[in-house]
Amino acid sequence: RRAQAVCIPAIHLHMTAATMQVSQKDFEKAQEQLKLLKKDPGNETKLKLYALFKQATEGPCNSPKPGMLDFVKKAKWDAWNSLGNLSQDNARQKYTELVSSLVSAESAGQKKDASPEESRYDEYETILVSTKNNITKITFNRPDRKNAINHKMYREIIKALEEAGKDDSTIAVITGNGDYYSSGNDLNNFTNIQPGEMEKMAKDGAVLLKEFVGHFIDFPKPLIAVVNGPAIGISVTVLGLCDIVYASDRATFHSPFSQLGQSPEGCSSYLFPKIMGLPKANEILLFNKKLTAAEACAQGLVTEVFPDRTFQKEVWARLEAYASLPKNSLAVSKQLLRSMEKEKLHAVNSKECEVLKERWLSDECVNAIMSFFQKKSKL
Repeated sequence: RRAQAVCIPAIHLHMTAATMQVSQKDFEKAQEQLKLLKKDPGNETKLKLYALFKQATEGPCNSPKPGMLDFVKKAKWDAWNSLGNLSQDNARQKYTELVSSLVSAESAGQKKDASPEESRYDEYETILVSTKNNITKITFNRPDRKNAINHKMYREIIKALEEAGKDDSTIAVITGNGDYYSSGNDLNNFTNIQPGEMEKMAKDGAVLLKEFVGHFIDFPKPLIAVVNGPAIGISVTVLGLCDIVYASDRATFHSPFSQLGQSPEGCSSYLFPKIMGLPKANEILLFNKKLTAAEACAQGLVTEVFPDRTFQKEVWARLEAYASLPKNSLAVSKQLLRSMEKEKLHAVNSKECEVLKERWLSDECVNAIMSFFQKKSKL
């Protein structure tokens, strides 16, 4: 009986002063570990961390609710307020566990050493670029953010496409690391912008997007998309500029432009009606219809769909066979096929970016993005 009496308190965490002291040390250690993370854990996770930290150090939410238009502070307030009366001890514990999981995930995701016959380029932070068997592979590498494309990633993809167009590879491949191909434009690109900076943000964003899409239009070699999972927004629209699109059967394709108060880009306003017909394109570009891989294939956006369990094996075997074909013949033929419409595509790209710049400055777009963040902040 004495042994049982001794064991009972040990089952319950944070019950003694000694245990609470250890928990505080772990909490402080977790704060230091968080600073050492190399990758941005993403907006949703940062909101959780913020809320748990405030709850652990100050208790339940006690600050006034920010105004509706200050959606960054509003998202933080909502996240903290959603914790209700969670005790400071439990908040401290949850914070520590969350940081520990982030540290473990980052350690497990460290890049493996490249094989001797593979050239890997380490100057990138948001993508992985390697060349092997005459294939340059560009991999979206923000799996913790579902491969959302932020400003840095846009610039790094532009640079990678420039280099891939000039290197000795025969073909180039774009794919995603993790469960997603890409969740599209990172809406954090729109946060922390002061009212007086909105016009500059819209102008700079349109210039960057125009350059990004322009590199897909002008890419001189066969460019193949290997869509390993869900694709959203810009990662869907530029598929029309790829020469082949292979998809796993778990991939989906979604362009929620009107839902976010925005408009089509990536030359999709021209290419999608041409590829799949105007009524089908309207469903996707106007009314936010999400396509399965099979539907996207049936409508001509995807070349072929593979079972997810054999996707990588089947696709890469085929790509290696393609890469063994005469390099110059492929490049000349690709450029001949593209030359017929290159001028038209650049004109479409310019017009789409001009319209998007106007959309980004509209109240409708700002309110839609604010609503998106408010929904995301409900933990």
